[in-house]
Amino acid sequence: MQLTNYTEYALRVLLFLGTLEAGEKTSIKEISQAFAISENHLSKIVYELGKLGFIETIRGRNGGIRLAMQPEEIRIGAVVRKTEDNLSLVECFASHGNHCVITPVCQLKHVLHEALEAFLCVLDSYTLADLLHNKQSLQTIFKQV
Repeated sequence: MQLTNYTEYALRVLLFLGTLEAGEKTSIKEISQAFAISENHLSKIVYELGKLGFIETIRGRNGGIRLAMQPEEIRIGAVVRKTEDNLSLVECFASHGNHCVITPVCQLKHVLHEALEAFLCVLDSYTLADLLHNKQSLQTIFKQV
């Protein structure tokens, strides 16, 4: 299972925002510089994270972005489910027509489905807060950029 860059970057945005002090805001430009990711690409991710309710975007002179929830409320599994377009491990998982001739009798798809569910279950057991136990170290790294 490999996550897309989109999901990885969404998780990075949340990590960055999680290191901010309460009420503090940042900009896409700052996050872009911290991770050396295109501002244009991050804008799309930030927009989506805002639509999903994970972050709050404030427009205007004193605008910026920040978490819309407490880090303890953001489950990593939920972020992955909502940002990944396709969690299909194999062709037979896809909703569009499949081309595998053994799909009707295949047991492999059940094993792989179970493995995917276990993967997501592990991610569900962690929150953003769990990933921020080294908050000071992360802040130090982000300020060096």
